[in-house]
Amino acid sequence: MSTNNPFNPFANMDFSKFDFSKFDVSKMLGDVKIPGFDMSAMMEAQRKNIEALTAANQAAVQGMQAVAQRQAEILSQAMSEVSSVAQQLASAGSNPQEMTTKQAELTRKVFEQALANMRELAEMVSKSNTEAFAIINKRVTKSLLDLKTSVSLPHDSDSRPVSTPHGPGGGKGR
Repeated sequence: MSTNNPFNPFANMDFSKFDFSKFDVSKMLGDVKIPGFDMSAMMEAQRKNIEALTAANQAAVQGMQAVAQRQAEILSQAMSEVSSVAQQLASAGSNPQEMTTKQAELTRKVFEQALANMRELAEMVSKSNTEAFAIINKRVTKSLLDLKTSVSLPHDSDSRPVSTPHGPGGGKGR
């Protein structure tokens, strides 16, 4: 990975040799004091965000695995039905009217089963997506409430919320 680029100071750096396990933002910025900003609360919020994303991804993966398993079951069922249909058509004899009636009936049954299978799979995907979205939605809502609380409360020099005679936020008109 030796690209000579005078405009990119990282062009010759091999990031695969960089040990990211030793890169801890909370340790690097833990001693930084910004008035009204709680670094540990921010790091905790980000940890919770990552946990929520992980849980949502797990829900989505489990949902897709269930869909794939169901698709395999549907395929297996369809393959066994093909041999049954072939036997039914073979036993219909040489009467063209009977053969046409049998084919129409089988076509109708196959079409209805295909629609039912598609509906079932669509419902499974929808349920999985809804579960994953609910996890993310819950975390975003909590994160916004936490942000609102941390911004609206006055803080002392150690970035801790300060109680006021008028309750959180300090003003009577809030």
